[in-house]
Amino acid sequence: MKKIVQVNSKKELGTFIDFPHDLYKDDPNYVPELFIAQRDLLTKHPFHKHNELQCFLAYDGDKVTGRIAAILNNAHNEHNKRNDGFWGFFDCINDQETANMLFDTATKWLKDKGVDQKSIGPVNFSTNEACGLLIKGFDSPPMLMMTYNYPYYANFIEKYGFEKQMDLIAWHWDGDGYDDKSIRLLGALQERLKRNNIVIRKVDLKNFKSEVEKVREVYNSAWDQNSGFVPFTDAEFDWLAKDLKLILDENFVYVAEQNNKIVGFGLALPNYNEIFKKIKRGRLLPTGIFKLLLGKKNIQSIRIYALGVIDGYRKMGIEACLYGSIIKEYRERGLKHAEAGWTLENNVLINEAIKAIKGDPYKTYRLYEKDI
Repeated sequence: MKKIVQVNSKKELGTFIDFPHDLYKDDPNYVPELFIAQRDLLTKHPFHKHNELQCFLAYDGDKVTGRIAAILNNAHNEHNKRNDGFWGFFDCINDQETANMLFDTATKWLKDKGVDQKSIGPVNFSTNEACGLLIKGFDSPPMLMMTYNYPYYANFIEKYGFEKQMDLIAWHWDGDGYDDKSIRLLGALQERLKRNNIVIRKVDLKNFKSEVEKVREVYNSAWDQNSGFVPFTDAEFDWLAKDLKLILDENFVYVAEQNNKIVGFGLALPNYNEIFKKIKRGRLLPTGIFKLLLGKKNIQSIRIYALGVIDGYRKMGIEACLYGSIIKEYRERGLKHAEAGWTLENNVLINEAIKAIKGDPYKTYRLYEKDI
């Protein structure tokens, strides 16, 4: 008998987190999330102070067949003057009825919370976290902090009545695939910026707290006009910064600064998914921690996680300098793969800039919406 169960206990939460490991056990491109990170995201993240989330599990008899989280993101609704609801953490066996039951349950929960406009997903809280359904690019594993799913998910979602809201594009380069023009022009562009007292420098990890405060202001300003954007609270950005500090490489983090004011930044992360892929069921103990510690020096790819410049400083060459600085380091290390992602499909300025340095739009993720 098929049924939906609300996740209330620690044991049920563990089942919720672990379900994808069994669902994708035969998929060579699946990368397990770290259990401790998912548990903390779902229970301790500052998001929960001002918003609400409820997880659900689908069963067929005693067997788990799917999962979903219904999400009330008050910050999104306040910032965008909306009354929308969200769903995320969706995974399901290849069965439309089960998918429908999960969407029905999430929709009812959102309605009971007073949501009366759109249901949007998949997002794992907001577009500040992992989001989007993979619809193109199933032939390689996801990069760090990107989603992954079976191709049949799109059919389930569309048959239920969801329609495309926006596509998100991930861009790829192989080894030396970057256009050298970005590196060749780097010195000249930096000299031009210096005439306006703008310098490009690496992030200062010794003053990390101060750097984070400045970068947070840039992030919330630079991305403010993006569709569905939700500003980070101080606590949320500090949470993200604390997590990223554990894995970032200062040689891949650059800021643009004018008179001690940060006006732009670019951040690329080592692709730790190369290691996570080898950590069984996302457990660091007893052996996963050693794979993590010993494997990081062998990582061969990066993901350009974020790159933005505040209004008033765009089209001055800052973006090209940030990209160029990251590319230079990438090339000098002889790394094999790089991804920039994601970008909104309608962000013509940044997409054309990426095309100009030979970026290949190799993966597409889709956000869906449906009237409630």
